Amino acid sequence: MKYHLPLLAVLLAFGVTASAADWPQWRGPTRDDHSPDTGLLKEWPATGPKLLWLNKTAGLGYAGYSIVGNQLFTMGLRDEQELLIALDATTGKELWATPVGAKYPNGWGDGPRMTPTVDGNRVYAVGGQGNLICAQTSDGKILWQKSQTTDLGGKLQGWGYTVSPLVVGDKLICSPGGPQGTMAALNKLTGKVAWRSAELTDDTQYSSPILVEHAGKKQVVQLVTQRVFAVDPDTGKVLWKSDFPGRTAVIPTAISQGDYVYVTAGYGAGCKLVKIAADGNSVETVYENNKVMKNHHGGVVLVDGKVYGHSDGPGWVCQDFLTGTEVWSSKALGKGAVHYADGMLYCLDERSGEVALVEALPKGWSEKGRFKLDPLSTQRNPQGGIWPHPVVVNGRLYLRDQELLFCFDVKGK
Repeated sequence: MKYHLPLLAVLLAFGVTASAADWPQWRGPTRDDHSPDTGLLKEWPATGPKLLWLNKTAGLGYAGYSIVGNQLFTMGLRDEQELLIALDATTGKELWATPVGAKYPNGWGDGPRMTPTVDGNRVYAVGGQGNLICAQTSDGKILWQKSQTTDLGGKLQGWGYTVSPLVVGDKLICSPGGPQGTMAALNKLTGKVAWRSAELTDDTQYSSPILVEHAGKKQVVQLVTQRVFAVDPDTGKVLWKSDFPGRTAVIPTAISQGDYVYVTAGYGAGCKLVKIAADGNSVETVYENNKVMKNHHGGVVLVDGKVYGHSDGPGWVCQDFLTGTEVWSSKALGKGAVHYADGMLYCLDERSGEVALVEALPKGWSEKGRFKLDPLSTQRNPQGGIWPHPVVVNGRLYLRDQELLFCFDVKGK
């Protein structure tokens, strides 16, 4: 195969292969936490999958990771500085690190909390204090930056800025919150403000927006404390909104399928499913309950009409997406995050560091292997947990506990 010379230079510079899959943002290409991988191990050996590398200098904090080509992007706190960090995804070697902002201090653990968003040759990152930067993927050079508090009038919440921005066309959509508008759209190349969702002025929370297409038109959906809502990504106009009984913190990202949008949160809030009307400008409530799924912050995934994730109280739950009824529950593993790849759930216990491989089936908890992260961070705040979510891409499972970033081989034979 012959490449055009400039493309060949790019591929050689970053080690990109034509068959490599990308994970360019929080919860993947479509923010549903579904890995594009197939042909993965369906059962793990007793000792768990093979460790490929371990980077011990990723910095403190709870940031996730994006993988594009041969680069992994994450964030970490070193000394008093939060950094956007690029690693070689196949070796774990650091490529560069760029300052994002001052340390965000917190009783549950200091440092950054979001997942960088990659778009072409640019990567976007938000520090715990709300500073948003756009940097070059090649070397980390900052192209522009905005403070979501000073420049956009937002309010710093109790657990810091956590929302991972969303690229839609030529816009970068972020959630500063506050009186100027819950959401803001910036020109992704310059950082210039394109619009604010002035009709809604809720404070931002910790749930990141998703892009939904309904009747051929795009909608950006987000959950805040008292409502789930959608805006037009071109104008910021509110298309619809629906009440939600959030309290203390709402964290999980919404999921959608067809005409339906599903949200959940912990602290007793529960879950809710709404159906978008044909004209896209209103929704009806299909169900809401606070008994089956009350997901705190580990997220949920939708597979073949079933929602899987951890619920405060019942434990790990399989829930029917359209009816809200419980299919099964299990306490076989402690509370934590979930990820989906090739028919399997990758479930992480946020306290013990155990990782379980479970079939994504409505028949019940069917475990096909388990191992424990080793070592665990000695720098993690005692009140904190192992909160970065698992990611599987290109046959590799990525996991993180503070400064320790792990990469495991989960390819099938």
